[in-house]
This record gives sequence, structure tokens and C-alpha cells, in this order.
Amino acid sequence: MKTRAAVLHDVRKPFEIMELDLDGPRDGEVLIKYSAAGLCHSDLHLIDGDIVPRFPIIGGHEGAGIIEEVGPGVTKVKPGDHVVCSFIPNCGTCRYCATGRQNLCDMGATIAEGYMPDGSFRFHANGTDVGAMCMLGTFSERATISQHSVVKVDDWLPLETAVLVGCGVPTGWATANYAGGVRAGDTTVIYGIGGVGINAVQGAAHAGAKYVVVVDPVQFKRDTAMKFGATHAFATAEEAAAKVSELTWGQMADQALVTVGTVEEQVVTDAFNVVGKGGTVVITGLANPEKLTVHVSGGILTLFEKTIKGTLFGSANPQYDIVKLLRLYDAGQLKLDELVTRRYTLDQVNEGYQDLRDGKNIRGVIVYD
Repeated sequence: MKTRAAVLHDVRKPFEIMELDLDGPRDGEVLIKYSAAGLCHSDLHLIDGDIVPRFPIIGGHEGAGIIEEVGPGVTKVKPGDHVVCSFIPNCGTCRYCATGRQNLCDMGATIAEGYMPDGSFRFHANGTDVGAMCMLGTFSERATISQHSVVKVDDWLPLETAVLVGCGVPTGWATANYAGGVRAGDTTVIYGIGGVGINAVQGAAHAGAKYVVVVDPVQFKRDTAMKFGATHAFATAEEAAAKVSELTWGQMADQALVTVGTVEEQVVTDAFNVVGKGGTVVITGLANPEKLTVHVSGGILTLFEKTIKGTLFGSANPQYDIVKLLRLYDAGQLKLDELVTRRYTLDQVNEGYQDLRDGKNIRGVIVYD
């Protein structure tokens, strides 16, 4: 069949809208018609060269839609089911899935290469194989994906809202609740209030943090954070550190969550310095894997028993936490609708990402017909 999609052909090039050939589902695969796709900063890493995939590749790793067809051996879903896609596939049987760490599933090893677990492709253009970001390619009207990449959700939930829990919402929420271990009464500092950071704010507030202090140079984002549970907002790390010292009588923060779009050495240093004894720094944002971005005093690390840790997907489990967060939304305990600053068509994908770069959006969403 044919499908329209937004394709990247090289670094520092915009998305190109193309008509592609799409193969039907093979064993263990499903055909999905996307209803919506989220504009997440991670796709910008492909454009900016922080992560270099195999080109050409369809962008998009946040998606929600309806299953149209299933291949042989599919047991998780059936045609007509509403699903949210997990950018990390989870097989359920590898070492990591079997020990409750679905976010580290071995199937996720190919997500930047764009091919299916068996090394083959489902999208093609004029005889050339086209990859799909995170084996999903949600910037396409339809896609053939693994059944291990979908999570069945309640069919009364609006898919153009539910799409947000495919990446940004659980990554941020779980960064606070799981990786960061925020507890009632804690002081938590969050660097970067984008699609992940704003949900780290929600997560820290939900966990009962006494103070949720955010750092972002964009006034709009600081103002928005205050509506989602932040208690204080600052444009600079220096201002935030001074206030944290005042609020805690010099004890400093319990957690510092680094959720900026691109992690640099300075923000890690700021986060390390803002936590006190026994404090935890969680690095959720990405950087070029070849760049060394963590340089801190080993002596302070030891003497103050500080912890620096990385987290993927906030250390959440897609099959469980995607459903849980949507149930919290359904109960009015998690804000999702309020996250969406603007909706776009597929043809406006480059405009949407420019708005993200310009700090105009907390979250942008592509909505399909």
C-alpha cells in the first residue's frame, strides 16, 4: 500500500514529505493507522547530528492509533484496538524485561537504525529501503510495526491526547518518581522545561515534594511550570541554587533532574552542586554519545555520598506505566490536554520543530485525518 511520511535524508536537512510503499505485517507484526504523533525533541537529535541514524529514515517515535491488520502469531492486539506506541519495544522475555526493566529491552538496540528486529524494512521508496525511527516512524499515516511496540489502551480516551504518554510524559514523570525517587517533603530541582521536564514537574508534585524548583531561560516555560506544580521558577542555575540554599537552610536539594533537550557539561555541574549530602542527580536528556559531559569532583562525590545516574524512559515499564498514567489522566490526577500548545498537520512538521526550537511549545502534536 501507499502512505505519506516525513523523511530525513541527512543531518541538518529538514523533513521531506514523500509517498512511500509500505509492506503489510509479517509474523508478530501489526499494521497501524496513526491518529496522532508527538513532536519530541529526540527527533531533533537526528537532524542536529547528536545521534546519526541510517538514512533515509522516517521521523517520529511518539504515536497513537488504531490497529487495522495483524500478522500471524500476534496475540497482544486485534484489528480495531486503540493503542499507544512505546518507542522502546518490550519483548517480555529478555533478561531485562524478565527482571522488570522493560525500558532496557534488548529489542531496543535497533531503534536508531530504523529496521525491524530481523534486519529488514517495511517502508520503501523507488527501490530504496527507508527506516523508521524507533521501529515506529510515527510521522507516517500508516506503519507496519512489531506487536512488542504497542500498548492497548482504553478506547474512550482521545488518541490525540493519549499519544503524549508514548515518550515525554512517562519519561518525565518517572524520572521524578522512579529514577529520582522523589518523596514527600523533598526539594527537587528540574533543569529544562520541555516535553519531558514539564512532566518531571508533575511527577515531583505528585510524589509530594515540598519544593519543586525549575530552571529554564524561557519565560513562557517557567510560567507554564508554575501551573503544573512548580513552586519556584528561575532563568538561571545560579538563581535557583541561591533560593534552594535559602529554602533548605543550606542543606540543598534532594534531587536534581536534568531534562534539557541537549545535555552539556555545565548543566550537569550545576545539578551536581545543587544537591546536598546523599543527593541524587538524574540525567534524562541526551547528548552526542561521543561527548564527555560529566566532570565532577570525585572527592565530593565520595564524601557527600552523592549519586549521578542516567535513566532511559525514566526507568518506567511501558506496558504497565503507559496504562497507569492514562488512568491517572482519566481520574483527573494528571494533566495531559494542558500540555499541548499547538496541533499541526503532517505537512507542517518542519514548522512544528521550528516552534520547538524557538521555545514556543511545551508540546506540539501532529493530528492525522
